[in-house]
Amino acid sequence: MADPYSTLGVSRSASEKDIKSAYRTLAKELHPDRNKDNPNAAERFSQVTNAYDLLSDKDKRAQFDRGEIDGDGNPANPFAGMGGNGGGFRPNGGQRGFRSEDFQGFGTEEVDLGDIFEGLFGGRGPRGAGSAFGGGQRHRQPPSKGADIGYKLRVPFADAATLKAQRITLADGKTIDLKLPNGVEDGTQMRLKGKGEQGPGGAGDGLVTIAIDKHKLFRREGDDVRFDLPITLDEAVNGGKVRVPTVDGPVMMTIKAGTDGGTVLRLKGKGFSKKDGSRGDQLVTLEIQLPDDLAELAKRLDGWKDESDPRSKLGV
Repeated sequence: MADPYSTLGVSRSASEKDIKSAYRTLAKELHPDRNKDNPNAAERFSQVTNAYDLLSDKDKRAQFDRGEIDGDGNPANPFAGMGGNGGGFRPNGGQRGFRSEDFQGFGTEEVDLGDIFEGLFGGRGPRGAGSAFGGGQRHRQPPSKGADIGYKLRVPFADAATLKAQRITLADGKTIDLKLPNGVEDGTQMRLKGKGEQGPGGAGDGLVTIAIDKHKLFRREGDDVRFDLPITLDEAVNGGKVRVPTVDGPVMMTIKAGTDGGTVLRLKGKGFSKKDGSRGDQLVTLEIQLPDDLAELAKRLDGWKDESDPRSKLGV
């Protein structure tokens, strides 16, 4: 069992800040992603992480400093001080009776061995039904699992909408294809069982936080995808079929003759996955664009004037 102070390379009087700084330096140096050709790096990375987990916990650090737990966080041997000539057990395993001089310092009052064993085992003394020497069960805390490892996974906008599997590299250098959950959002956290650090009670978990990238064309609105589609004046007046990009790929959409700019058309099922497995829609806002060269348009409109009042309903 390693001394966590030695593992991190700090003194026993090191401050929390010194311990955190030493851990960050070593973790960055030993991370498996940076040491794919060094098989020992993952083991050292795990040792450094376990040492930091113990020393960053004030209670566990105090217990270790008092000798109550070892470097792995397990309870220390309760009989550590009873061997040799001064204890009730012989070095070769034979026993002899406890003598009064074995307990010097307890005062002149009668010593209750039950109290001593209660302090050692957290239960009743040898004469009680719950004693470790009386046939009863002794309650021991199960060994702790290893630390969890956090990951941040950036996911392209369209991949998140369509739940395309994402490949991720773990701390041990292995890669897995991660299936995104229904209703995935920016900040969604996924738990990978047993993909964390190794510990006495087994491996911890991997915690993957999803970060969805922005898109140059689309924007998310709840479970729907918003998109602004430019159309020509001719398409708005006469109608027609136009090609529209979606997160699933381009589709053809029909524009009715006489469609106004700002009209919103709906493409069913082209949005984000919902928690129930269905999908939202893509909402397409039409934007009428005039031609770059207005001379020909002005020539065709010569002598014609639009007599309608599109602002009459605004009350101005």
